[in-house]
Amino acid sequence: MFVIQLVFIYESKKNKNMLKIAHDILYKHLLKENHRFPMIKYEMIPEQLIKEGTCNMNNFFIPGEIDDSTILLTHDKNYYYRLMNQELNDKEKRAIGFPMSDRLVQREKKIIQGTVECAMHAINHGISMNIAGGTHHAFSNRAEAFCILNDQAIASNYLINKGLSKKVLILDLDVHQGNGTAEIFKNNKQVFTVSFHGKNNYPFRKEVSDFDYGFEDKTDDKEYLKIISNEIPRLIESFEPDFIFYLSGVDIIENDKLGKLSVSLEGCKLRDNFVLNYCKNNKLPVQVSMGGGYSIEINEIVEAHSNTFRIAQEIFF
Repeated sequence: MFVIQLVFIYESKKNKNMLKIAHDILYKHLLKENHRFPMIKYEMIPEQLIKEGTCNMNNFFIPGEIDDSTILLTHDKNYYYRLMNQELNDKEKRAIGFPMSDRLVQREKKIIQGTVECAMHAINHGISMNIAGGTHHAFSNRAEAFCILNDQAIASNYLINKGLSKKVLILDLDVHQGNGTAEIFKNNKQVFTVSFHGKNNYPFRKEVSDFDYGFEDKTDDKEYLKIISNEIPRLIESFEPDFIFYLSGVDIIENDKLGKLSVSLEGCKLRDNFVLNYCKNNKLPVQVSMGGGYSIEINEIVEAHSNTFRIAQEIFF
């Protein structure tokens, strides 16, 4: 079992230039056996990174407690307090995909604070990463598809509200469109939403991001990498953001149960390498949330996510 709690008390006092990674024991939420969401990955990823020497215990930090006011910069007040008081109706609960509980809500809030704190670390160190997050299906006023509150949307509004960013670009490369993110920022000119996703995948009724690209089923490495390597620089150069939120979902890989694309593990790694190198070379601070990954092989999920951390270490530190 991955145990890091005591180390964080010491680490939090340090300001060393290193990769800062948000993690908490709440991330691994107890679900019924055979649930399609692989919660075990939130334990296995840090274990793997430490075992192989990519990271050590000091890379990880426990997020603090998030203020309601920070969440309410993004989410509807009525929705948020009904969520907090366990007052969602049955239809709203079913849309989540997890059994509703207070612990689930506290987990989500911990993840969100992790992304907020990661954004601050990214400003100081160039990059920071959340072991979880990427809750892009959470709308301003409702939950959907394992997402209750939208971590990167909340962190974007936090940076703008605090005067720490003037223009944010959210780069969503999860295989499912960031529909909640698109809805939240549909009338916000300071946040540019980008979603590359499976054209024929969930959500089947898509929102309109500032930029959407839908890949056909079975898209392979060559086509996938060609498109993102052409489009991402163009979009960033056009909008000129001063901060990037990157949702690095690994559900693009061929064996993913919910994916429909045919990108290899190596192709996914090359994607992350391209994005993070671009941010580094252009001096754009980047916060990374993990997003989805539902391969039929848990070890493949862990390997794909771990590659993102390995690349971050190699490029930035």
